[in-house]
Amino acid sequence: MGTDPCDYREVPSLFASYLRVYEPLAAFDRERQLYWRRYVKEGRAVAPLEGPGMQRTAVIEALGASWTRLPDLPDEAYVLEHGDALLICPWNLRVRVAEAALTARDGVPAVIADAFVPPALAGLAQSVVDDWRSGARVLERGLPRLHEQVSTWGVPLRWFAFVDLADRELSVRPGRRVLRYRTDIGKARRRAQRAHTILDRSLGEVPITQAVAETSRWLDEFHDRSVVELDYGGLVSLLSDEQLEADDSPALISYGLTAVAEGRGDDATKVYEELVERWRAIQLLERCN
Repeated sequence: MGTDPCDYREVPSLFASYLRVYEPLAAFDRERQLYWRRYVKEGRAVAPLEGPGMQRTAVIEALGASWTRLPDLPDEAYVLEHGDALLICPWNLRVRVAEAALTARDGVPAVIADAFVPPALAGLAQSVVDDWRSGARVLERGLPRLHEQVSTWGVPLRWFAFVDLADRELSVRPGRRVLRYRTDIGKARRRAQRAHTILDRSLGEVPITQAVAETSRWLDEFHDRSVVELDYGGLVSLLSDEQLEADDSPALISYGLTAVAEGRGDDATKVYEELVERWRAIQLLERCN
């Protein structure tokens, strides 16, 4: 990318990408439908450009509590008008706080970890996280679905398999720099199945195959009229207008999968190496932050 990664050390640290699912109101029970209709009518919906910062503030404020319990946070959401439908992507920050509680214990001596997050609370946090990560538990127990996945300092390459270059929405206007891909969930599911089938047949149960299968199962949890969004989020701050305009990662992934399916290993390797190199400079920024 031709720029010293550490030149960006002064930029705010919300450098993450997002894979979101927006569901129609029909996906929610009556009480939730009424809540979200009122939420939108009152103009409370949060713009994706503002949401990550608000989520981070909410989690940090929750962490400032004495950790006697997992706090109840207000219901917020991103809202998308898709044709005549109103689609909702709830935040459900309870799982974020639970993950933060567990992260606070990682790599810390037990005595110190227990002082910050008592074992009983850590057990509750682990239970919350496990529930979210288990699609079967979500469906069987009626737990709210996790509508947003987050990845810091890059975009997981597997996410590009779920969208198409034609799905791109790009703006490079100052103060409104956005790169995202939006597609109907049916298309995303078919692409995910194609990717999994190719990888499973060619590579077997390697980590990338398992990761694609896991995300494919996640997509199956949602309403058939949902919309999937891959949002570069704060990563656009680290990319020039030219880099954003030239981005063709979904097309490269599609080509690479075709090469794998056809046994053209050299072509598939070239695509993989190009994508890794493209994102290497972004990932190096994490070391400078």
